[in-house]
Amino acid sequence: MTAATATGRLAARAWRNSARVDAQLGACVGRHSLGSGAERDARRSGAPVGARHSAHAARRFSTARRGTMADRGDSTKLTAEDLNRNAVEMEYSVRGKIVQLAEEHQAALSRGEKRPFDEVILCNVGNPQAVGQAPLTYLRQVLALCTYPALLDEPSLAHCFPEDVVAEAKSILDNSKGVGAYTTSKGIPLVRQRVAKFLEERDGYPADPESILLTNGASDGVKAILTLMTRGPKDGIMIPIPQYPLYSAASVLLDGAMLGYYLNEDQAWSLEVEELRRVVTSAKEKGVLPRVLCVISPGNPTGNLLTVQNMQDIVSFCEEQNLLLMADEVYQENIYDSTKEFVSFKKVVRDMNSDVPMVSFHSTSKGVMGECGLRGGYMELVNLDDSVAAQVYKLQSVSLCANVPGQIATNIMVNRPKPGSPSYELWEKEYNSTFQSLARKADKLAKGLNAIPGVSCSDQLFAMYAFPKIQLPPKAIQVAEKEGMAADAFYCMNLLQETGICVVPGSGFLQVPGTFHFRTTILPPEDKMDSVIAKLRDFHMGFCEKYA
Repeated sequence: MTAATATGRLAARAWRNSARVDAQLGACVGRHSLGSGAERDARRSGAPVGARHSAHAARRFSTARRGTMADRGDSTKLTAEDLNRNAVEMEYSVRGKIVQLAEEHQAALSRGEKRPFDEVILCNVGNPQAVGQAPLTYLRQVLALCTYPALLDEPSLAHCFPEDVVAEAKSILDNSKGVGAYTTSKGIPLVRQRVAKFLEERDGYPADPESILLTNGASDGVKAILTLMTRGPKDGIMIPIPQYPLYSAASVLLDGAMLGYYLNEDQAWSLEVEELRRVVTSAKEKGVLPRVLCVISPGNPTGNLLTVQNMQDIVSFCEEQNLLLMADEVYQENIYDSTKEFVSFKKVVRDMNSDVPMVSFHSTSKGVMGECGLRGGYMELVNLDDSVAAQVYKLQSVSLCANVPGQIATNIMVNRPKPGSPSYELWEKEYNSTFQSLARKADKLAKGLNAIPGVSCSDQLFAMYAFPKIQLPPKAIQVAEKEGMAADAFYCMNLLQETGICVVPGSGFLQVPGTFHFRTTILPPEDKMDSVIAKLRDFHMGFCEKYA
């Protein structure tokens, strides 16, 4: 068996279900005919199918047709057919089949097995410290003392830490029961007060600590709000296309109607209100009520940044359509152009004196801290009725509280060393060094990708990603179809198998039908960035020549 044949067979096994992506996309935006197998089942069964991410009604029909364990006469064996169909159908491409194969390659290399490459370079997820980014000293010192407070009782050890670190750890411990105890469901009051102060200084408007809930990263907050807003399959969740797969996964799991709106790639992935209006009109014609508008800025996976005028138009649209605005702002520090600045949706809402309900999200995982594993974050409720806020609190309380080390990391994110303090100089040195490195890598990656024939992406990248468009030969598209794969998934699988570079196909984020992309992070170490770009270029040229 040739290497190419083995790769094709492996790709086919890994991506049997990729072919339905474009059909799902067409269904969710109401622009294309229904084409997935589940949707055909729905038409044959007479089950209702609306503007949905996937045909939930058809899945329920086919599940009933298969029957339960007892119906099959097997009372002991549990299979996927016996599970929640929404959970089974849910997909999260950032940790999908290609990534699983990359992890297998890593394990094989660690055992001394041979591969066409010496290492796997994970460019699939924004996980900075996994690819070499160093943590910030001040945060880890405070965490060390909070995690093992006995150090504070040993003068010889406590003196190893700067005075402001010791003071900060004592402040947190005095206002909590330590990292091993539950906090209030909203989070440590002191930390929420400091988040409120951070928001006031950022936006110039008051923030209420009681409207702030500390969360496990931003994801738990996003899932909580979508859970409350999705009452059933006729409730629409408007999400950008391309989108971060958390949103599509949640809409499927919650049995809601995913309403995808296209960002305009030709205009630096701008969000156009007329596109929002088209999606709303199409959804209502199908009996779906749009309830939530999700916006990611700076963007993931596109690396775009919305203008203030664009944001004002979005707020006005939400007022007009009675939509809850969900503002995913976890990349607010990742703006590498000194002529641009981050403006929050809350500031825009307040500047407009708008009463549009909104929830904003932030996280310790991104920005410059890159503390993904600590799972720190918060959400702020703005213009929400007290009865709605009470339900958010109730849902949060089911999990008791966010993890406490993550709450401490959130505290440091919003309450950094002050000028003149013992830790300030080192913080500034480490923070600026990391930020400047991210900026250089973003610039180098954008230029490098745009220099590859048949590859194009935004000249200016924000956040931590590039989402380049790739021109694929017709023969490659045909081969991918025969293998049961999306064409860009076929491309990315081959990229991994030949170079060890792991990226995510654009089909996992959804995209305009007929276009192909992949998402890559800007996070590989600087001393490897030139090599990554060169490998991408060589692979792309060879791939296009092979399938010419």
